[in-house]
This record gives sequence, C-alpha cells and structure tokens, in this order.
Amino acid sequence: MASFNNTTFLLFLFLAIVLINHQVRSDDEEDSLLQGINKYRTSLNLTAFTKNDNAECLAEQMADQFKNQPCTNSTGSNTVPGTENQFPNYPDFLAHCHLNISNTADGMIMPACVPNLDPTLVLWNFTKSQYSGSLNDTKYTGAGIASEGNWIVVVLTTNSSEGSFETYKAAGFISRPSHLFYMIVFLVVCFFLL
Repeated sequence: MASFNNTTFLLFLFLAIVLINHQVRSDDEEDSLLQGINKYRTSLNLTAFTKNDNAECLAEQMADQFKNQPCTNSTGSNTVPGTENQFPNYPDFLAHCHLNISNTADGMIMPACVPNLDPTLVLWNFTKSQYSGSLNDTKYTGAGIASEGNWIVVVLTTNSSEGSFETYKAAGFISRPSHLFYMIVFLVVCFFLL
C-alpha cells in the first residue's frame, strides 16, 4: 500500500509540475513586446493593455499562417492589409479559439515581420508605423500576442461586446485545446492507478 501512495504522490507531483510549467510558460518575444507597448502607451498617458488569452489564441493562428511567408524589405506591418480577407480559413481560426465574428469585429489584427524578431525593431515596427494609430486609440484595452519564425502578430481587443474576444458559451471552462489534453491525460493516468 505504501508503494501505491508513493507512486500516486509522485504522479500527482509530476502532473502538477507539468501543468504549472505549461501555464506560466511565457514567450520572451511576446512578453517583451507587450511590456514595450505598455510603456509606450503609458508615456502617452494611456492605460496599459491587459493580456487577453483569447486574442492570443487568434494571434497564434494568424502567426502560424504567416510563418512561411518570406520576410523581406517589402514585407511588414504596412503591407498586410485585410487580414480577414487574406485567409479564407479565418472562420476556422475563430472556431479553433471558440470565438465568433460578432465579438471580434471591433478588434484589430496587426501582423509584422522582423528578421530574427529583434526586440527593438519589433517594438519600433509597431510604435512607429501605421499601427501606432491603433496603439494610441483609447478604445483598445487588451492585447494578445504570438510569434512564429520572423513573424509576430498583435491582436487588440476592446471592452465592447463587439471586440471583447469572449469565448462563446459552448466552449465551457476549457478555452484551449492544450488544457483539454492535460485533463484527459490526468484522467487516464488516474484510471490506471486506481
């Protein structure tokens, strides 16, 4: 019986470490950019953006689509207009993140390509480009950021229902597929131990 208790304890400890590590893991590029944008907004006497996980999910989907596009001098924040129209599978991105067009319509998607995602150039690309108008706009209150390769995508959210990026009701409390995966693994392991 002592072996069972030790095994159970070690399993729970392992799962706790995996889950905690997964939840607090942060990407330096994204965190650095959000901090830089918030310092920029603070310098303009604007409130800092709050991190929005649902907007981050959409940013991840967009960044994944951009990652194979070449990063050249002619590619960047001012050459990617109409993101929604550029990707016919945009509704799939929303569905993946448990979002719909009605609560994302007032949001803003801002992709940028910066070789090696140099932090100074990435921040400059957002604060000194056509994107600065959106960053200066008080209607935007939250942000989700993701990067893939040389691409980084910022998705801005609002406090309005049309830009809140709230998940639809069918999503329940599992807002990310990765959380569902860890829950299933946990249940399967518990089943075999008991």
